[in-house]
Amino acid sequence: MEKQDFTSYQKFIIVVLALLQFTVVVDFMVLSPLGDILMKSLEISPTKFGWVVSAYAFSAGASGILAAGFADKFDRKKMLLFFYVGFVLGTLFCGMANDYLTLLIARIVTGIFGGVISSIVMAIITDLFTPAHRGKVLGIVQMSFAGSQVLGVPIGIYLANNWGWHSTFYMIVALCIPLGLVVWKYMQPISAHIKLQTEKNAYKHLWSSLSNADYQKGFLSTAFLSIGGFMLMPFGSAFLVNNIHVKQEMLPLVFLATGISSMVVMPIIGILSDKFDRFSIFAFGSVWSAIMVVIYTQIPVLPFWMVVGLNMLMFMGIMSRIVPSTSLSSTLPAMKDRGAYMSINSSLQQIAGGLGSVVAGLIVFQKTKTSPIENYDILGIVCGCIILFCIFLTYRVSVLVKKNLANNINN
Repeated sequence: MEKQDFTSYQKFIIVVLALLQFTVVVDFMVLSPLGDILMKSLEISPTKFGWVVSAYAFSAGASGILAAGFADKFDRKKMLLFFYVGFVLGTLFCGMANDYLTLLIARIVTGIFGGVISSIVMAIITDLFTPAHRGKVLGIVQMSFAGSQVLGVPIGIYLANNWGWHSTFYMIVALCIPLGLVVWKYMQPISAHIKLQTEKNAYKHLWSSLSNADYQKGFLSTAFLSIGGFMLMPFGSAFLVNNIHVKQEMLPLVFLATGISSMVVMPIIGILSDKFDRFSIFAFGSVWSAIMVVIYTQIPVLPFWMVVGLNMLMFMGIMSRIVPSTSLSSTLPAMKDRGAYMSINSSLQQIAGGLGSVVAGLIVFQKTKTSPIENYDILGIVCGCIILFCIFLTYRVSVLVKKNLANNINN
């Protein structure tokens, strides 16, 4: 198939969706690097902090499941704006929190709205771009993960170090408001999927998607992908500060370097995903990730440049799994089910990630707020095993996608 260049409007959509994802990802990603500051300033244990991280994930998962039945009933632009406004208000609430309970509630509110946004973004990409282009588009949009580490997280930590952790959330709100206005004014309605609906009842539509045996393979693969990815995140900064003796003010440099490496890798992986077998790329990235996770979580005190290098190598592997996995998963649902499928998939991703954070909080512990994080090496082994198991689950999705494409079922 001959590939054509993107139209100017498609390029606009790619940029807007990437920026939207950036703000949502920064809001989620920045919490883990702030972990050491929050645990000390709010005097909370690693277990409680694990619940703060998980609160967003669990509420996002629950709201995504509830929204799944309605996801294909409305214009995707209207859905996007509704949940983005709620996400901005929730983030503002986080910035206003002054104790553990208030922050916990604020994260729940933010998750209710923020967790649905990613599924809407994925549905829009699937609606507006053909399978031949999706790897490249997803590679660009998913650069939000890397971009959050290059810009959002380092700036957020810098603000937290100098003006308190509340200022980090206020920064995110300031970024979201003009972006939301651009979406409201310039994005065109996306409603072609509404004409294809045959089920009037939203909950029947939800159930038909949940009970689809083919879709369930995609759901299971996504869930385990998230568990493996989320387990290390909540305690990464505490591990660096208390175990490896990286100074708090040096953390922005760690995340900056990691983000830059990821930004280099993600577009390359996206292009390769459109040219070569996506499962093979995913499998290679998974093996690489599993090895690096086990090595990284067992390192002793090392020179700063070595710590940064190992962190970069680990995240390059982790990020290289996201694009081929998402590309495969996005090809699985029929157009009439895309909104529901993406919502359920995103929900399970959030719930599984939240479960991973809770389990991680139960595995690791800290005797005092300045003591080393114990059992981080055990957590790394568990995470590595889950990453490897996910190869089998993604292989099943790959086989199914190839079969569907061969039979011209989708698109």
